[in-house]
Amino acid sequence: MDYKIIIDSCSDITPEMEEAMGIITVPIFLRLGQQEYADDANLNLPEFMEKMKACNEKVGTAAPTPESFAEVMKQDSFVVTLSAALSATYSNAMLAAKDALADIHIFDSKSASAGGTLVAIKLRELISSGLPKPQIIDSVNNFIDGMKTYLVLENFENLIKNGRLSAVKGKIASVLNIKLLLGADGKGEISLHAKARGTKQMLDKMIGFINNSGRSTTGENVVISHCNNQSLAEQLAGLIRQKFDFKEIFIIPTRGTSSLYADNKGIIVAF
Repeated sequence: MDYKIIIDSCSDITPEMEEAMGIITVPIFLRLGQQEYADDANLNLPEFMEKMKACNEKVGTAAPTPESFAEVMKQDSFVVTLSAALSATYSNAMLAAKDALADIHIFDSKSASAGGTLVAIKLRELISSGLPKPQIIDSVNNFIDGMKTYLVLENFENLIKNGRLSAVKGKIASVLNIKLLLGADGKGEISLHAKARGTKQMLDKMIGFINNSGRSTTGENVVISHCNNQSLAEQLAGLIRQKFDFKEIFIIPTRGTSSLYADNKGIIVAF
């Protein structure tokens, strides 16, 4: 049976990929102070980014409601959500699935952005291979447990607005050209993995993360999401091609949710 794949809009994906992979996206809501925006096809992302930069209030997100998920759970589907430790998205999807008439299975990606995208790509490959549902579930759960996701921040404004980094520390980091390398901790939370001074050191550390991960690259995919940073994404992809044997590297612009947290020039890598 050809299951549909449902994701939330934290997973970065292009309209072309949505159509080709049979994916339905449920939008997350973006908040700039008292203003709220749906992270859907109608979001003017460049305009939103300008408003976000100008916003002096707290910025953040709100999970899709159970009703939003229920509307798209009309046929047998797999659902991939951003980490349950970071959002109510997973729990709201579970609530919707309880009353669904279709056969629904929900995966907590224990990640976000490129991580959710990578899980959706793996799901489509397994569905297309004709594996029975129990084997698909076991394979995806094992995949999630071994998956690595890293985030490189060049702009700290939103961390400051959320109270997670003082304005003084943020200014010092910017002046010193320090980049923060964050990553999923395997339990769905995000932790600081390293600091890098300058782009070259950041790229070296990112390649080191892949090299030391113990993760097989042969026949696998890697996703690089970027917020207005195509050139750096391609630079990183080039280094990855030189050193590893990934089957395919997907370079994808961030959608609204990932853009809010990665901020301008941010890069997210999942493998």
